[in-house]
Amino acid sequence: MGLFWRRKKDDFISLGLSAPDETLEQARVEESAQVEQIAQWKAETAPVIAEPEVVEPVAVGPETVKPVEISVEQWAAEAAKLFETPSPTLQGSQSTAAKPAVEEKVVEWVEAPIVEEESFFSRFRKAVSATRENIASRIEDAVKGRKQIDETTLGELEEALIGADIGVQTTLEIIEDVRRQVNRQALKDVDELKRVIKEHLRGILERAEAARGVASEAAVGEDARPYVMMVVGVNGTGKTTTIGKLAQRIKTDGYEVLICAADTFRAAASDQLAIWAERAGVPLIQQKQGTDPAAVLFDSLKAAKARNADVLIVDTAGRLHNKANLMAELEKMKRVAGREIQGAPHETLLVVDAVTGQNGLSQAREFMKAANVTGLVLTKLDGTAKGGIAVAIAKELNLPIRYCGIGEKADDLVVFDPKTYVDGLFE
Repeated sequence: MGLFWRRKKDDFISLGLSAPDETLEQARVEESAQVEQIAQWKAETAPVIAEPEVVEPVAVGPETVKPVEISVEQWAAEAAKLFETPSPTLQGSQSTAAKPAVEEKVVEWVEAPIVEEESFFSRFRKAVSATRENIASRIEDAVKGRKQIDETTLGELEEALIGADIGVQTTLEIIEDVRRQVNRQALKDVDELKRVIKEHLRGILERAEAARGVASEAAVGEDARPYVMMVVGVNGTGKTTTIGKLAQRIKTDGYEVLICAADTFRAAASDQLAIWAERAGVPLIQQKQGTDPAAVLFDSLKAAKARNADVLIVDTAGRLHNKANLMAELEKMKRVAGREIQGAPHETLLVVDAVTGQNGLSQAREFMKAANVTGLVLTKLDGTAKGGIAVAIAKELNLPIRYCGIGEKADDLVVFDPKTYVDGLFE
């Protein structure tokens, strides 16, 4: 899966192509010295294999002992044994006993990503199990015992898709496509039916990502520091928990993180953030209840600059999307961030509770007007049978899903992948 969050590029190596002549000359000298050191090391650590001695015939009476003949393959096999066990023929600092450990490390590097990928899909599949049962099982029930897909089957299929909150418009498009393929006799069994639905859903999610683009931290220049990530959403959607998980995961990837507690309207918000910040070992900037949120953000930006932090995660008031004054406050915070840091906020994440279904779609519409939302965090995906809301939002708003919550642990906030999501709904 790679890193959860990536911005630094300090793994690049400078070639020194624009360096002064004396710098280049020094680089050449250092390079030559390194080459000589490597050659010397190879000479010292290379295994020394004694050449086979030539055995002369020795007279021992009436018969003569002939030299022992050995094939190239046999000689190579004998030579290979020198690397299997410690031998006095090996000289230098290299020990043959270390070879099994090296082999074990190579196996670990090769196999680890595969295990991680399998584990990720398994966890994701478990998280959407309720939605999968709601869709896949009802599709199978609709076609069970039928020799062909008829209008009754299509009606039951439509009910299953709408019940999963995939959306009326998307559902009608899928049903119409299925109907056309049935008429052409190109669709005959439940497996083909699932394939058509999966292609539709994955296409919608991928087009949303292509239309707006998924926010990329690496695209923001290092001069814009810190990277400001503003998190918005309605109370109860899991916004505070999402911020805590984001901070912990990003810090785990090796970055300096700071949290701004700008939700000063609700006393419990700062208390919850303080718990998460302590758990993650991340500094928290907060002020007393009722303080102007924009002022808290201003102080946090100054603190982030002073600490040379990589990321500043800003918690905003858990506001109702139909409260004009709170939405205006959000606009003010955006202006403050933009004055202090170039391009800030660089990313605005809207946290939506998957359990809320179509109401989450209404929230997304209003927040996009006030906050210029760049991506979505879909929480509590493991606690609902209406996980299809991800498709509905992507279809109507062309809004990419950045992360999704598939459990309660810190590493249960994962990068959203359309293919894994759709496959999890049907497999």
